[in-house]
Amino acid sequence: MAGGDERSMLSAYRVLDVTDQRGHLTGLMLSMLGAEVIKVEPPGGVATRNVGPFNHSGVSLTHLAYDRGKKSVVIDLESAGGRDLLLDLVEGSDCLIESQGAGVLEGLGLSSEVLLARNPSLVIGTLTPFGHTGPKAHWPATDLTLMASACTMAFTGDVDRSPIRVSVPQAFHFGAAVLAGGVIAALYERGQSGLGQVVDVAAQQVIPIATQAGVLADACNFPTPIRSGGGATVGPINLRLVYPAKDGFVSITHVFGDAIGPVTARLMEWVLEEGFVSPRIANLDWVNFALLLESGEVSVEDWDAAKDAVASCTSSKTKAELLEVAMDRQLLMAPIADVGEVLLSEQLRSRDYFDQIKVSEETITAPGPFALTKQSPLTDATHVAELGADNEELLSTTRQPSTSGLSTPLVSPPLDGVKVVDFMWSLAGPFTTRALADLGATVVKIESIHKPDAARGFLPVWDNEPGLERSALFDTANAGKLSLALNMNSPQALEVMHDLIEWADVLCESFSPGKLSSWGLSWDSVNKINPRLIMLSTCLTGQFGPTSTFAGYGNLGAALSGFYGLAGWPDRPPSGPFGAYTDYTSTHFMLATVLASLDRQRRTGLGEYIDVAQTEAALHFISPALLEASATNRIASGMGNDDPDMVPHGAFPCLGEDQWVAVAVENDVQWQALCHTIGRVDLAEDENLTSAAGRRLSQTEVDEAINTWTSTRSAAEITDSLVRVGVAAHQIQSSAECLSDPQLEHRHAFVWFEHPDRRCVVENARFKLSRSEHGPRVRAPFLGEHTFEILSDLVGYSSERIADLAAAEVLE
Repeated sequence: MAGGDERSMLSAYRVLDVTDQRGHLTGLMLSMLGAEVIKVEPPGGVATRNVGPFNHSGVSLTHLAYDRGKKSVVIDLESAGGRDLLLDLVEGSDCLIESQGAGVLEGLGLSSEVLLARNPSLVIGTLTPFGHTGPKAHWPATDLTLMASACTMAFTGDVDRSPIRVSVPQAFHFGAAVLAGGVIAALYERGQSGLGQVVDVAAQQVIPIATQAGVLADACNFPTPIRSGGGATVGPINLRLVYPAKDGFVSITHVFGDAIGPVTARLMEWVLEEGFVSPRIANLDWVNFALLLESGEVSVEDWDAAKDAVASCTSSKTKAELLEVAMDRQLLMAPIADVGEVLLSEQLRSRDYFDQIKVSEETITAPGPFALTKQSPLTDATHVAELGADNEELLSTTRQPSTSGLSTPLVSPPLDGVKVVDFMWSLAGPFTTRALADLGATVVKIESIHKPDAARGFLPVWDNEPGLERSALFDTANAGKLSLALNMNSPQALEVMHDLIEWADVLCESFSPGKLSSWGLSWDSVNKINPRLIMLSTCLTGQFGPTSTFAGYGNLGAALSGFYGLAGWPDRPPSGPFGAYTDYTSTHFMLATVLASLDRQRRTGLGEYIDVAQTEAALHFISPALLEASATNRIASGMGNDDPDMVPHGAFPCLGEDQWVAVAVENDVQWQALCHTIGRVDLAEDENLTSAAGRRLSQTEVDEAINTWTSTRSAAEITDSLVRVGVAAHQIQSSAECLSDPQLEHRHAFVWFEHPDRRCVVENARFKLSRSEHGPRVRAPFLGEHTFEILSDLVGYSSERIADLAAAEVLE
């Protein structure tokens, strides 16, 4: 096995990074987790060295954001000699990651078959927009058109304008973050089999995680959400998540139902005390409000009056004052910070979060470790290699890959035999443990009938009928798990937990900091019971710091970490990305860190404690904007669908009600193709429009010409016409379109299970493995469905002991 500091989780591994701007986050994550990551660059450097934003001396801040912490080697893959050099490096490497596009490496004679023939233990991670095969595999794609293809864009923006994206590109980051976890899972499996395999990620298949299961709405016979600036409209109910403050805006999880209704009641009690609402509205039954609306006992006008009262109240106070109120009263309300305010965050400073990158005489602040770990801290990622700086070292020495397996083909799931105790709830945490279950781990979900997972009440719900077992979101976040109903307020429950912890390899929890310690399950306590245990704790802002006790959902995380101001129109309040956004981003960092810890545990027998703050992990998705604020003081903000490099670039109306198509012209050749397709040769011949800069000066005229053409055609016809001439375009798809999308069908993106009272659908695993079994195997559990099985078969309790626990009301 290759050497390395065993304090770093992935120090045993060498990774060849052949990604471009679509996949470079994968290499950064692997580097931070301790792997030796070698950026393979073409002569002249990887494209991201010339991608904005830039600092005052012209250095690409996008390159600094994602290619720091890596070595650099220059290899011309267009030449036979260069390909031979790469294959020589492959021979001594453990992993190769690439995002060149469907068929590109194959066209160079560097297919996965060729790479694996040279090194059978190589793990190959590949990221494409739509996949390597299927009807859309070779479609042109950009951030805009991918977000359009994957449902999230349909839910984002204002209903009286076109759907929008987040102005800092997000689409490929979803795929790249998933790819990091996928290759670590394959490396873990290689520890048993000795063999490599291909990890295949299509960005389109990953992005719908950011719909909060809204992509499944049509299959559930539930109203599909409609964008409603800073919220969403579901049926007759308009949910508002953005409210004014004296000095900006705040996000409030202002909804009702079993999970959040009690918090809304506290919010309205405060608004009443402040004198902004009538007692009748304040004292409505916020738990059962949806049922009261349906029965007519309360009206939509009552709901509108409540929102207006909250807005009047919040607008009378500053963001800092509102945060203080939220923490004092345990309200789901957070200030909407811009990226400049994020850099000044007292919470992030108290956790020593930011990295400092030296560029000439300048120091630039960048997002730091996405996880804090006790035994094996993440690796510093502040060094930025000069182009080709490591050629001599890497091309003149040989290395043996770090495999010590049996070189025996296995098809079993990578985590077969791994045991997980799951105290996760809501979204980010359960999605992480769902991924562990997909990989073959036995996941025991701990719940209580007195405090069930909040996601059991989240929309969409089957047939629009609420209930503990009706949430499609819960179904998709918890497929493949076992459920143990345990009354944690019972002293005997602690004995059960001790036995489960002794049995487990991993313990995951997403309660407010200190909750598990109050039950006697602190890290120090569980580490004594099981020294090889890995424990993951995750919450909104981390386990310590001045706002660590601030509890909330990912919409509040998005507010705190700068996302809200990056989605919206310049002339309107921020819309923010749809829903609990940092839940959808941080879960991938959790998975990668847990898998890396498992790999280290397998090699060393050592345990680990992991602290993941959603807000910290999520910042890597907007890293260039943070570096730009640090280097130039420019504060990025929502630009609708405008793009700094591409014109035209936007969403255009089509035939039909609220039908749109996303179009992104990447270069002047595509502009000519677009003009000829829409029958505007005059625009193609206009010398003032032959460059992106010129088209920007005439953007209104350009957009009107496209609008005239699109508005008389269907989205499908427009998409087909433009894709055929090489222009990136895609219908803006909502739930129904995604569920019937032929590319997503080709990749089996949705899986149906039998259920006692229905068939249910869940999203499939986010990546594919070429050799190992992977994916959901059974539906999500009913609350407490497997209590007897878990205690008897997994922990070894006798029937008598289980009966005694039930009689003592330890079990529910």
